[in-house]
Amino acid sequence: MLTHRPSRPARRIIVAGASVAALALTLTACSSDDGGSGSSKTQDANEKITLTVATFNNFGYTQDLLDSYTKTHPNVTVKQEIAATSDDAKANFTTKLAAGGAGLADVQAVDIDWMPTVLQYEDKFTDLSDKSLDGRWLDWKAKQATAPDGKLLGYGTDIGPEAICYRQDLFEKYGLPSDPDKVAELLGGKDATWDKYFQVGEQFVAASKGKVAWYDSPDGTYQAMVGQLANPYENSDGTPKDLSSNADIKALFEKVATESKDKGLSAHNQEWQPDWTASFQKDAFATMACPPWMTASIETNSGGVKGWNIANVFPGGGGNWGGSFLVVPAAGKHTAAAKEFAAWLTAPEQQLAAYKQANNYPSQVEAQKDSAVADSTNKFMNNAPVGKIFADRAAAVTVTPFKGPNYFTINKAVTDALVAYDVQGKGSVESNWNAAVDAYKALGLG
Repeated sequence: MLTHRPSRPARRIIVAGASVAALALTLTACSSDDGGSGSSKTQDANEKITLTVATFNNFGYTQDLLDSYTKTHPNVTVKQEIAATSDDAKANFTTKLAAGGAGLADVQAVDIDWMPTVLQYEDKFTDLSDKSLDGRWLDWKAKQATAPDGKLLGYGTDIGPEAICYRQDLFEKYGLPSDPDKVAELLGGKDATWDKYFQVGEQFVAASKGKVAWYDSPDGTYQAMVGQLANPYENSDGTPKDLSSNADIKALFEKVATESKDKGLSAHNQEWQPDWTASFQKDAFATMACPPWMTASIETNSGGVKGWNIANVFPGGGGNWGGSFLVVPAAGKHTAAAKEFAAWLTAPEQQLAAYKQANNYPSQVEAQKDSAVADSTNKFMNNAPVGKIFADRAAAVTVTPFKGPNYFTINKAVTDALVAYDVQGKGSVESNWNAAVDAYKALGLG
C-alpha cells in the first residue's frame, strides 16, 4: 500500500512540543473571518473554477480519474499536487496552517497521525457533515475525524486494519503449522492474546535455536499493542497523563522490553532503519504486525524471498495502523465545491479505482463489499485472500485510541527507550523506563 510507504514512515512523524506550542500561538493570532468550519463558501454554478487536491506518495488518484470529474462538472478543473513523501506533505500542511490556512489546497489529504491537529483547530476546516453520507464509512473511521461538538472534519480514504504477516517457509522449517488457518488457530483465533503470541514465539525461537527471531522490532510490536488502548497517553479532554504513574503504558513497556531482549523474540532492529530493511532478506524474523499498506514494504524489502503469507488473526482482537482523510481548509476560495469534490473522491466507486491502482484498502463499507476488493488476493503473499482478511480485521477493530496534541511526543519518549534497551543494548528495563519518564518530564507537560 504505497500511500503509507514514506522515506521515513508517516506513522513515526514527530511534532516537537515547542513546535506545537508555536503553531497554537500562531493559529490563535490568525483566526479566520470566514465563519470557520461552520460555513462553506458558495459560487455561481456556471463559474469556471480550479480545485486543487494535495496528496502524498500514491493515493491512487490518476489523471483519468480526476478528468472524469470534470466531465460531469464542466465548470471545474482539477489539479493534483503530489508531495514526494508524507514528511514533505506534513511540513507544508503545518506551515501553511500556522499562517491561517492560506495557500493550502482546496482539498487536503491528511494522514491519521495529523488528525489531532485538525481536531484541535477545527475552526480552520470546513464542516463536512452530510446526512446523505451517513453510514458510508466504518463507524470507527468516521469517529477519528469527528470533533467533540459533532462536526465531521474529514472524509475517510483508506484504513490500516492489522493482521499477522509471517514467513510460511520458516514456520515449516522449524516445525510450526504453516497453513494460514492453522497459524490463526495456533495464535488463538478469535481469542488471540499477546500472551499467546509471545508464548508461541518462545517455542519458535527455541526450535530455531536462536537463529531466527519471532518478530521484526520492539517498536513495531509496541505500536501494535498501544494502538489497542483507548487513552494511552492523554485523557479524552487532551490533558496528558503523568507517564510516571501510567500503569498501562509501564506494563506494556516492560512486557515488550522483556519479550524482545530478555527472551530474544525481537530481531533487535528499529523499524524503517537500514538494518531493519536489510533483515527481510536475511531470514532474521518470522512474523510482524501487518496492515494492508505494510505488504508493499514487505514485498519491496524481501527481494527474492517467496515465503510470506498472511494469517487472519491479530492478538488482542482488532487493531488499526494508519489510514488517511480528505479535509477542506476553511480558507479556501471554493469550500462548497471542494466539499462536493471530496465527497466524490471518497465515494465507493472512486475508492474502488484507488484500490485497483494503489492497493489502498478502503474505509467505505460498500467498497469493501465489492468483489474487486472482497475477492482480491496478493500474489506475493502466496495469493493470500487479502480482501477477506482485511475486511475481517477491520470489523474486529473496537478501540480507536485518543491521539491528542501530545500523543506523538510522549510515544517517542517511550519507543526511544525501548529501542535503547533492545536494539542498542543500553541499561536495564528499569533504567530505560526511568529514561522514558525523564524524557516525558522534560516536555514540560505537567
